[in-house]
Amino acid sequence: MENKDKIKIAVTISCLAVVSILLANKFRKQRKRNQNIGSCYLKSEAKPQHNFKRVLANNSYSPFKHLKLDDDSSSDLHPYESEIKALLEKPELEFEFCNGTMDMDMSDTYVWIDDESKLKELAQVLSKERVFAVDTEQHSLRSFLGFTALIQISTREEDYLVDTIAVHDSMGILCPVFSNPNICKVFHGADNDVIWLQRDFHIYVVNLFDTAKACDVLSKPQRSLAYLLETYCGVTTNKLYQREDWRQRPLPIDMIEYARMDAHYLLYIAECLVSELKLQKNDNSASENSANLDDKFYFVFEANRRSNALSLQLFTKELEASPGQYAASSIISRHLNDHGASNINSQFQDVVRCLCCWRDLMARMHDESLKYVLSDNAIVALAEKVPLTTTDICTTISQGDIETESLNSNSTPRFPSSVVLSHLDDFTYLLQDGLKLNNPDDVFQLFLKKHIGPHGSCPLSLYNYGLLSKSSMKVSKRLVSKNGYKFSKQVARKASRELFVQKFSCKSPVYHNCRIYANDGRLLCYCDRRKLEWYLQRDLAKLVDEEPPAIMLLFEPKGRPEDEGNDFYIQSKKNICVGCGEGNHYLRYRIIPSCYRIHFPEHLKSHRSHDIVLVCVDCHEKAHSAAEKYKKKVASEFAIPLFVQKVVDSNEESHDESGTSFMKLADGGVSPLELRTAAMALLRHGPRMPAQRCEELKEVVKKYYGGREISEEDLENALLVGMSPHEKRRLHKKKGLSLNRNSLSFKKDEGKNDLEDVDPNPNGSVFATCSSKLSLLGHGPHGKQVVDFLLKEHGEDGVREFCQRWRQVFVEAIHPRFLPGGWDVTHSGRREFGDYSVYNPANKASSSSASSYAAVVEG
Repeated sequence: MENKDKIKIAVTISCLAVVSILLANKFRKQRKRNQNIGSCYLKSEAKPQHNFKRVLANNSYSPFKHLKLDDDSSSDLHPYESEIKALLEKPELEFEFCNGTMDMDMSDTYVWIDDESKLKELAQVLSKERVFAVDTEQHSLRSFLGFTALIQISTREEDYLVDTIAVHDSMGILCPVFSNPNICKVFHGADNDVIWLQRDFHIYVVNLFDTAKACDVLSKPQRSLAYLLETYCGVTTNKLYQREDWRQRPLPIDMIEYARMDAHYLLYIAECLVSELKLQKNDNSASENSANLDDKFYFVFEANRRSNALSLQLFTKELEASPGQYAASSIISRHLNDHGASNINSQFQDVVRCLCCWRDLMARMHDESLKYVLSDNAIVALAEKVPLTTTDICTTISQGDIETESLNSNSTPRFPSSVVLSHLDDFTYLLQDGLKLNNPDDVFQLFLKKHIGPHGSCPLSLYNYGLLSKSSMKVSKRLVSKNGYKFSKQVARKASRELFVQKFSCKSPVYHNCRIYANDGRLLCYCDRRKLEWYLQRDLAKLVDEEPPAIMLLFEPKGRPEDEGNDFYIQSKKNICVGCGEGNHYLRYRIIPSCYRIHFPEHLKSHRSHDIVLVCVDCHEKAHSAAEKYKKKVASEFAIPLFVQKVVDSNEESHDESGTSFMKLADGGVSPLELRTAAMALLRHGPRMPAQRCEELKEVVKKYYGGREISEEDLENALLVGMSPHEKRRLHKKKGLSLNRNSLSFKKDEGKNDLEDVDPNPNGSVFATCSSKLSLLGHGPHGKQVVDFLLKEHGEDGVREFCQRWRQVFVEAIHPRFLPGGWDVTHSGRREFGDYSVYNPANKASSSSASSYAAVVEG
């Protein structure tokens, strides 16, 4: 009896333990679900692609822009079409893919590429090869368009695994190698790889040999890589690894072996297939095409032709007229075939369309696949049951997924995705009031404004920023006021700031804090790695330390920083904002505006680093605003306007006795941006504009043209002011504007200084001598006149005092608390150049070909 009682007690305790565990798990899931509701999961869940700063294919509805090799080419054409067509017509058929024999035991050694320096070394290695093998691994579940997570490259000697997550923004380094028509790239089944490389990195494959196409020509019973590995190499591979999460780091050993295997044996397989293609001649000599088949390379040519034809593919986004339209039509059609028309009413179809539109938007916004956000079966279940509570909604979604996945015995039940749990309140609206909307575009607009609005919880990224362009579609005031989803200028400001940070902040540390020592062991300066390499490559220094790198000069430098009062250059520097200490992002900021500094004497502007500091976006905005205000003060003080008034037309040019043309500078002037904005508004909306606003804009343009009446041709010419040659050509193509001989010319050598001299006119007006190839570049003319005046009236001391004024403006604007040691408002910038400096007048003749790192002591 005692044993039975003990057994009962043990069973009871076990049952209680199981029940407790189940309840605890349920409580944790419910708590996690409640925490996620109303708060976007992306704030706590890091996704590797959100660290990318160079995203070529975002999730917007705009078409993908392909690489343009020149300004005249179209982004809709293949940039290497001519090279690929040349290979189609006359391919190079004699390739030695491998050395004939191969050790079938793959070694344990490989090279992992995870930083820019290693990637450059790989590019150098590949540029010397005649052929190499390539394969890619993609991740698609947690990304809307998918992205390349790993690239495997194998040469005859080595296997390379490129961590494209770590070096995503630097992958352009490999572009020249892949587009080199003299190097053959071997793939297997390259149909997708070719367009994936275009999508993610603007890498275009030129000279491709696809072993799958060779299998087609040979009429192989199978064309899979697994079949070829087993047939020619006696190696078996598990293709289930293709579905693994290739984002994880570090990669498990078995996934690394699988990845290496796909490229490691590919060159040997290509060699075997080409040998068989050459032998095909004997088997078909009696065929009616024997005249062509006499060439033993006929089948090799055909395999090459089919392979290179793949290279002409271009990546395109799948665009649809209305978000989620195709998916909704497909779901409704399948349901109609399965259940008949009697079971499908208008409400079912409306719910499906609304949910598909919502799913499409949320997938793009969070950069998730449609499948991950909400499955088709979950949409059908929601449309059939139309649950109204959050609990019922979650249950319905889970049951819809379970019904599908129960067909696969290995699958585990899915629960609502993080996207759904973060935005459960959306379903309450969609399944009730959302059905009253006239079309899915209203659903799109409503939730776009809600989730990326000023009070929205979803963060902006390079992937979803482009969706804001879709918001140009208007939402009725009734919807906005009823649901409280307001969209103000704060959204644009927030979007601009976050995109600015991601796109323009420094991609890597600015200060490497490498050291340069004199030959007597005294520290000369801290600098970056490129400057060290400049000295080492020219045998002007020797390496004395590796981490952090340090060199010692092998010659006597011109002076010492401490002797010249330049302590700033012998201080290490932190990669943080000098104003507030922000370290997550920073930009370079030029304390002395370039419009002035570019015209300084060489020996006064060579100390660039003292007046180039790191600031965050917020401090940059403050400093820039203060600088623009001070420019106006300088313009007033020196009586030199910021902007030129008008570029004279060829038939209106004023000439002096020597025939030199002049351009008059107005007292106030108008900025190129303000001028172009006014001209564009008048051209587009002039007749429909309120009379008062129309006159205000006309006054802006008239100010540029000296106050005279303006014509439509004047407005068209005003659009070109300050534009680069590329911008002018693009505008000309887009708008079809008439650029006659009186328009601003844009020629190849516009890089020359616009203003060559400044002279007083006898009648008191100020004229600037101009080249005939003038393009307005903002404050450039103003800056040159100011510097010339300072040098003429006060000499170099006047320029130094002018620099000190700008440093004081910067200090008063942001009150910097983290300036590097030795930074000083009164910094003189006085220096002498050493024998090897490109700034030394004696070396000017060869300075155009020398590196900008030639200065002996430069921060």
